[in-house]
Amino acid sequence: MQKLTNKEEEIMHILWKLKKAFVKEVMAEITEDQPHYNTLSTIIRNLEEKGYVSYNAYGKTHQYFPIVSIEDYRKRFMNTAIDNYFNSSYKNMVSFFAKEEKISAEELREILAMIEKKE
Repeated sequence: MQKLTNKEEEIMHILWKLKKAFVKEVMAEITEDQPHYNTLSTIIRNLEEKGYVSYNAYGKTHQYFPIVSIEDYRKRFMNTAIDNYFNSSYKNMVSFFAKEEKISAEELREILAMIEKKE
């Protein structure tokens, strides 16, 4: 699975949300920094080349759909981030968010309860 650019990732989130879409439908979902139609079409074709999307052809137009699930992408992205930024340690990741006050003690207790139930 190749790494996505920020814009490609943004487009994938739109395709995951819509499930299938023509370029004009993807364009309608972009609220900020909307690219030119041809640029967006090129980005989507790049996603196809990278193996993230496929399409159904209707004459000269294509309806695109994701072939990589958001769950699979999330798993790969999170594993890479944890490896690169937290020395492959989930403990380091959780403590980082605790120190940054992005996760509360109550949320940590809930996580611990979830872990303990999976024994």
